[in-house]
Amino acid sequence: MRRSHVTTVSLLVALALAACTNAKDVLEPSAITPPATSGPVAPGAQGSTTATVAVASPTAPAATTTTPLTSAQSAAILSKTRLQIAPIVGASVEAATPLTAELQTRARQRGITLAGSADQTATHVLKGYFSAISEGKDTTVIYVWDVYDPSGNRLHRINGQMKAPSVSSGTGADSWKGVSPATMQAIADQTIDQFAAFLGGKAG
Repeated sequence: MRRSHVTTVSLLVALALAACTNAKDVLEPSAITPPATSGPVAPGAQGSTTATVAVASPTAPAATTTTPLTSAQSAAILSKTRLQIAPIVGASVEAATPLTAELQTRARQRGITLAGSADQTATHVLKGYFSAISEGKDTTVIYVWDVYDPSGNRLHRINGQMKAPSVSSGTGADSWKGVSPATMQAIADQTIDQFAAFLGGKAG
């Protein structure tokens, strides 16, 4: 009878140890503070805790290093920019004239210096591609601007479209006759504003 009792106890101990071994993998990820009674699990738990801290620690400082630019910082970035505007592709001379004039005006308002076509000190080059489509009484101007560095590498793209009532009738190549100077000026304002936003976002 006594030996049977000992055998039963031994079996219970064996089953308990087997249960701990099987549950080890489940317990490790969450065993940040392992119970004092789970001795065999503690080394694995400590290893898991160390790994978690090692991964989490580098992440915490990264979240604090990215801070929004202040107005002074943005102004400093824009003031160092020298923007060269390449000849406009696709737009008529009549449409490109108010566009170019407004690009210059808006750039000055945003603190951006414009560089001439022969200026070797330009930090960015802006190339624009335009098309106009007449639909009934409205004309839609579609535009794409590519921003390049002095070496010819494209850094950014600005694109969009603007629909406005036609100032005169025209189709095909004559669609530009229906585009008002105000439409081209509005596109110029949006372009410079988006370019300035790109500079600020890139710096941040």
